[in-house]
Amino acid sequence: MNKRVSNKTIASTLLLALTFSLSACAGGNNESQSSSSAPASSSASPSASAPSASGTASASAESEGVASSDAPGWQADAAKPITFDWYLNFSWFPNKWGVDPTSQYVTKKTGVNINFIVPAGNENEKMNTMIASGKLPDFITLGWYEDAVKKMQEGGLVLPLNELAKEYDPYFFKVADPAKLSWYTQPDGNVYGYPNASSSPKDYEMYGTNFTSNQTFLVRKDMYEALGKPDMRTPEGFLAALKAAKEKFKDVNGQPLIPLGLHEFTPTGNYSLEDYLADFLAIPRDIDGKLNDKYALVDNEEYVKWLKVFRQANQDGLLAKDIFIDKRTQMEEKIAQGRYFAMIYQRSDLAAQENVLYAKDPNSVYIAVDGPANANQDPPKLAGPSISGWTVTLISKDVKDKARAIKFLSYLISEEGQKDLYLGEKGVSYDTIDGKDQFKPEALQLMQSDRTSFDKKYGSSYTFWMLMDTNMNLQWAPPSVEPAKQMEDWTRGKTVSYSQYDLIDPPATSPEGITKTKIDTLWSKALPKLLLSKSDAEFDKVLQQFKDDRAKAGYDAMQAFRQKKFEENVKKLADFMK
Repeated sequence: MNKRVSNKTIASTLLLALTFSLSACAGGNNESQSSSSAPASSSASPSASAPSASGTASASAESEGVASSDAPGWQADAAKPITFDWYLNFSWFPNKWGVDPTSQYVTKKTGVNINFIVPAGNENEKMNTMIASGKLPDFITLGWYEDAVKKMQEGGLVLPLNELAKEYDPYFFKVADPAKLSWYTQPDGNVYGYPNASSSPKDYEMYGTNFTSNQTFLVRKDMYEALGKPDMRTPEGFLAALKAAKEKFKDVNGQPLIPLGLHEFTPTGNYSLEDYLADFLAIPRDIDGKLNDKYALVDNEEYVKWLKVFRQANQDGLLAKDIFIDKRTQMEEKIAQGRYFAMIYQRSDLAAQENVLYAKDPNSVYIAVDGPANANQDPPKLAGPSISGWTVTLISKDVKDKARAIKFLSYLISEEGQKDLYLGEKGVSYDTIDGKDQFKPEALQLMQSDRTSFDKKYGSSYTFWMLMDTNMNLQWAPPSVEPAKQMEDWTRGKTVSYSQYDLIDPPATSPEGITKTKIDTLWSKALPKLLLSKSDAEFDKVLQQFKDDRAKAGYDAMQAFRQKKFEENVKKLADFMK
């Protein structure tokens, strides 16, 4: 089954960048926060558990700047231009470096230019091809949950950030978060990747009341209100509302209404029908310390009951064929047309389309409401930001200049770099207004109404999100506005951290990892069959066959591996709070 960028794409049109709160993933998934007046700490000192610089760092052999723990290393090399190739494992990423004022400002300031490389098709195929070649671009950014991360680390294709920092830029340890370094420390004692959109247990203590989730149950506002705002928390109410919507709104501007929208079906399953549904039902991801997460969901009666509700919806003609075949591009077109009545969906993924609907008619937007719930109608427990974040960024062993690379990474994660990439250049996209550094009114208006145009005209507000810190930016973030605000606010108070369930999957090439791949494939084939079953009896037969196949594939051994990693995570997270 799938990782959710808290998570697994914490992402696309992004979390925070498109809606002033930001994911990956997850998945997964990386989640979003809304604005707060409390500024994040600008620097941190390494903890005992995190890699740290020792002794006096040597001068860079590739760069003339002297390594120092007291001053940003990138400043010494700013007058020497360099271009890094930066691979983003997201085919939807549309932006180019150097065409907007923000990226131009960063290049002028640091001397670093970036050539983005984005896959034209399947991300996994592109990533695997590069790994097989043994040659990688200078920087690589991808979801932390991707198997490619382990392959690159274990294959010696990426460099330890802590070792690079010791030799070339000890200042890295002043700006890096010790908890994140510790979290991503590998068995060999090294850290190879640094996350974005990451929140540690202490971040939850500081900002938790502001955290929001990307997981939402959405309905089209005007249709929902025309139906009398039906209660969709129960199976009966859910099915009745879908049926009423189909009967009352047969088509939308000449196109058939789609009663229910979901994330796309992939080779590993469907986000909406895995962690999303389980979190709406408040199904705990562990019971008495034993994993009860996505791979065990089919053993949960409440979860299976609701899968049968979706089966019944299909039997009643309420699941359009579109949802089984549409990819994200097709879904975005239909969202912008307002063709879905209800959706189990990541709110940030429709931010741009939501703005289109809002501009045409504020009543035609999608709003978050209470959806599927367990028999007790407990509030949902939605995935908030995790310490794993959404993506990780790594530096290749083939990097053209090790010193400049780690120094630039230090700049990007520092408060100075975060402010530059969030607010942009002073006088262009932001200014000091009423004593506070904030977006200029014209920039803010464009950001709130037309994100695509904003990215091209200004390039700030984390247009380049690869290392965004969604806690640090709270000191500059403007208050959310409609239509994003309603969806964000609905998730407040329902958000929890699922960090302890991250990074527990086995390496892809290990026996347990091979088992996981088999089970993912089995599930991806079984899930549509469950929904398309002609009766509950046929559903039960398909489900039992999946369970039998899951056991034969080595489910128990895989879960034993994951259980051990989960228990280690619980201890590590507890240690961060000491």
